[in-house]
Amino acid sequence: MTIDRLHLYNFKNYAEADLIFSPQLNVLVGNNGSGKTNLLDAIYSLSFTKGVISTADQHYIKEGENQLVVRGTFTKKQKVYELTLGLQTGQKKVFRENGQDYTKLSEHIGQYPAVFVLPDDVDLVKDGSESRRKFFDTLIAQLDKNYLENLMRYNHCLKQRNSLLKMFAESGRQDWVMIESYDDVLLATGQAIFQKRASFIEEFLEVFKHYYQMLVSDEAVNLRYASLLIEQDFKEGLLQSRGKDVALQRTSFGIHRDDFIFLLGDGDLKRLGSQGQQKSFVLAMKLAQLEILKSHKGFYPILLLDDVFDKLDSSRIAQLLKLFPTFGQVFLTDARPDRTLMLLDTVKLEKKIFTVDKGVISGYSQEKG
Repeated sequence: MTIDRLHLYNFKNYAEADLIFSPQLNVLVGNNGSGKTNLLDAIYSLSFTKGVISTADQHYIKEGENQLVVRGTFTKKQKVYELTLGLQTGQKKVFRENGQDYTKLSEHIGQYPAVFVLPDDVDLVKDGSESRRKFFDTLIAQLDKNYLENLMRYNHCLKQRNSLLKMFAESGRQDWVMIESYDDVLLATGQAIFQKRASFIEEFLEVFKHYYQMLVSDEAVNLRYASLLIEQDFKEGLLQSRGKDVALQRTSFGIHRDDFIFLLGDGDLKRLGSQGQQKSFVLAMKLAQLEILKSHKGFYPILLLDDVFDKLDSSRIAQLLKLFPTFGQVFLTDARPDRTLMLLDTVKLEKKIFTVDKGVISGYSQEKG
């Protein structure tokens, strides 16, 4: 799958832009703050109906304006599709495929996959369990619509149950019949989510280890799925935690407490791993994400690499560049044009180089590898 053309109107720092891309390698060069990452985020927003840099849609509208449009032309399995994202202040977001609105935005997830590698991805190692769950949930949801539906139902029910627990704590009265109605939904959806996560991590681990060994050949790494449900029955855990839940005013047992443990050898990556090892670990996770999506979808997702050269040493950069010809369409940003051209000189791919300067894109050239 490729994105062949991108049109932006009032997106972040772009008043307007119209770009035609190479189906293989596209390089965006320019100073930090010029808008390179915003371009990648625009492409990502067409894959996921929202950007990854900011959680608030309104932040994507150019300052001083009240609407934005992102439009992309994609080729997937030899068919051409046009995706349009429209947003106006105070109105509902519009998302269309070939001129037709989606009934539910969740129907779009997984149809036009993309993998975004960002400088702060190492936070997956450093942050709490929520960011790691989000990584795997986002990946599995693109492969399994039932998983996405179960996840949405579980999270909605969890929010309602927590609101009820807060009411119990404030009033001093409990209604366990009402709690049981929420527990039934948590049990049904949560058990399905648990089983899918447990089986998926086995598939993911093999591919992840393969890519980590390609980047770093002489180190052993591992991933372990940690869940309260491994040690205790879900229903039993919810029942035993009721008193604690009322005191905390939130649900303390369930798959929303799951974590994925990153290991270097037999030790904790966060505690024992160097910055380079942590970065390589997360990059290998992103490349595994790319490969697994390809194996399930039958085509490569778009790979978006933001300032990746600044985060790797020369040997890891060399190993990553060797992989480029095996992927599908790749987008790459860098603040140092001379370094970029030198590093990419050995990559035998069709390239387009775009110069980005404060929201203006100009002077791109095309090269044959």
